[in-house]
Order: sequence, then C-alpha cells, then structure tokens
Amino acid sequence: MPELALEDTDGQAVHLPGDRGGQAVLIYFMRSTSCPICNRHVQDLIRCRDEFAAEDVRVFVAVPEDRQEAAAWKARRQVPFTVLVGRGGTPHETVGLSRKVFGSMQQSGDVLIDAQGVVRHAHGATMPTGGYDKKGILAAVRGLRGSPRSAGPRQ
Repeated sequence: MPELALEDTDGQAVHLPGDRGGQAVLIYFMRSTSCPICNRHVQDLIRCRDEFAAEDVRVFVAVPEDRQEAAAWKARRQVPFTVLVGRGGTPHETVGLSRKVFGSMQQSGDVLIDAQGVVRHAHGATMPTGGYDKKGILAAVRGLRGSPRSAGPRQ
C-alpha cells in the first residue's frame, strides 16, 4: 500500500498504512458528507463495528470536504470513527478515486489493509450505490484470521 499522508478532523497527521498501530485498517471513502447513500453506508459500518473490533480492524472514514466541514459532519452524525481529510487534495485522489461524469461525480470505495500493510480488499465505484462493498469487506475481514501473514493469536 502506498503511504497516504492525511489528517484527522483535529488536524493531527495520519499516515497510512504507517499509523496502523499493529492493526488492520479499513478506510471507507465517502463521495460526500451530504450524500444520503454514503451516510447510510457509514451507519452500516457503525452497526458492524463490534465485528471489526473483534478482528482488530480499525475503521476510518475519508471525506473530500475540508477539515472544518468534516468535523461538523462527524459531530452531527455522531460518527465514532476517525474521519480523514486530505493534506493538499482529497484522500480520494491519493488512491485513484477521481471525479467522473464531467467532474460531477466523486468516486467512492473502500480498502482493507492488514496488520503488515498488505491490501486485502480494494473496491471503488462511480455510482454511490456501488461504492460500499459490505460482503467483500466482511469476507476480507474474516479472511484476516486465516491469513498466513497475520500475526498473534489469530493464526
């Protein structure tokens, strides 16, 4: 996984996959904090957070808005995950999720990085309904248990 230099809503630098703290990381890239479909996807991630925690997966939500707008959205929606913004561009641009359809449609997607920094799942889409691959995410998270690269008691 290439290094992503982002920041959270408090302005703290976050370098992924470097700042994993020995955990696997799931990053969900929303197309916009105002997208109702993306907001439903975040609510689903919140409902699944116990399963992610049980597998030692830390969840991040990346948004294309600026830090102030992202912080307001996080507080308003009571999002328990770290919300990431870009440090000179959007988080989306750093992983190749661009704006399509004459620049009007931000792509969204998700990526799961294991504890060793290896990408175990990556998905992107232009249409908001396709930007969240719940089945693929959960299968990849469950697959971390049997991964020959996983460390610790899960082997």
